[in-house]
Amino acid sequence: MAPWLQLLLLLGLLPGAAPAPNEPRAAGAQAWELESPELLEPARFALEMYNRGRAARTRAALRVVRGRVRRAGRGSLYSLKATLVEPPCNDPTVCQLRVSKKTLLCSFEVLDELGRHMLLRQDCGPVDTKITGAGIPRDAGIAQVRLPSGVSPDSSLFQLSPPDDKNETFSSFLPLLNKDPLPQDFSVKMVSIFKDFVTTYNRTYETTEEARWRMSVFANNMVRAQKIQALDRGTARYGVTKFSDLTEEEFRTIYLNPLLKEEPGKRMRLAQSIPDLPPPEWDWRSKGAVTKVKDQGMCGSCWAFSVTGNVEGQWFLKRGSLLSLSEQELLDCDKVDKACLGGLPSNAYSAIRTLGGLETEDDYSYHGHLQACSFSADKAKVYINDSVELSQNEQKLAAWLAKKGPISVAINAFGMQFYRHGISHPLRPLCSPWLIDHAVLLVGYGNRSATPFWAIKNSWGTDWGEEGYYYLHRGSGACGVNIMASSAVVD
Repeated sequence: MAPWLQLLLLLGLLPGAAPAPNEPRAAGAQAWELESPELLEPARFALEMYNRGRAARTRAALRVVRGRVRRAGRGSLYSLKATLVEPPCNDPTVCQLRVSKKTLLCSFEVLDELGRHMLLRQDCGPVDTKITGAGIPRDAGIAQVRLPSGVSPDSSLFQLSPPDDKNETFSSFLPLLNKDPLPQDFSVKMVSIFKDFVTTYNRTYETTEEARWRMSVFANNMVRAQKIQALDRGTARYGVTKFSDLTEEEFRTIYLNPLLKEEPGKRMRLAQSIPDLPPPEWDWRSKGAVTKVKDQGMCGSCWAFSVTGNVEGQWFLKRGSLLSLSEQELLDCDKVDKACLGGLPSNAYSAIRTLGGLETEDDYSYHGHLQACSFSADKAKVYINDSVELSQNEQKLAAWLAKKGPISVAINAFGMQFYRHGISHPLRPLCSPWLIDHAVLLVGYGNRSATPFWAIKNSWGTDWGEEGYYYLHRGSGACGVNIMASSAVVD
């Protein structure tokens, strides 16, 4: 293995390299008992996700205590309460310490949409733990979490208010390999930091066990954000965000779009390049071609927001009016894409043409889950004539953007879970252009202190990033930003 790959593996930054916090290990086989046959598949899936990455002898067994299902369009949301049994582990090659059989009480939420399952929530805790309320207990210890040497809970990494760049200092990546234990007062400080996070982002947890689990996830995420920070070559700052209490798997499952890397999509004709050199900087926000930042919610619908943002800009440039268009129409009525489970811009353009246009946000509002299609051609306010692929040359992309309008692109979302501000420039092995999983909108470009950037409109609300925007290094093919660029055509 190449030395840099070994380093990234040790840092836990390669996909699948970092285990979930508090992941117990014990021997056993999969099993389940159910009150209703309808719960069989979601329970099987929840157990599979819980046991992911474990050897056969380390897998837990599951028994559903109770469950309920809610219907939404063509989807079903299963809420399961279950006990997980982890038999004794006495094998020194698997367990560092001998452990007795452990029983956990778990809550799972599994979404079944278009025949595909997604795990939206997993919370587990000891069955015999006394429940004292939904708040965070004073003595919520996290002694199992380790920070690298030189990393302090007082670091600006943990600040919730926008940090001051000149006061931010981060250790180099070498201390990140150290396994020093936590300082004695770390638990107290982390509880305080986590409580600030809970207050800032209005988090509520149903049980003490869930709160403890989320705080453990939060602390491990701060370590991961520190590692990402140390290896970033740009000016970006990573730390506490509204996604800091989600595991990497949860974040990817809920907010990202795996179809972008799994399916090639429909080929579009190649757009003619702009012969002129691009101006040194450009920003369509200041020229009235970009609507306000939207929020896709707990739904992998970024593809729809990327496309509507592009069509909004195209319509503005051709017709002179800026309309906020309906993403929900695409979720409900695009029968090729998969709503909250992901989609492709190329399919969405085709759906708009087939349907006969897009309604506005006011007429067809966003709900963030699949519903029955209620598109009305009489209410369509915008149409498109065609769609085109754009050059992968970033200078040509900049020229096209300045002349023609905002561009739909897809990127690898590495590090975005913890992005706060600045220009992101991850190492290429960490942010491979072949692993793109998030669709966004290029709205401009420029330079900050001689660092070239793309200005990117995201769809995670204004309480993420720089008021909803992401800034990515320009000119290096960072995170595959140039791989899947496209636009609608309005004549």
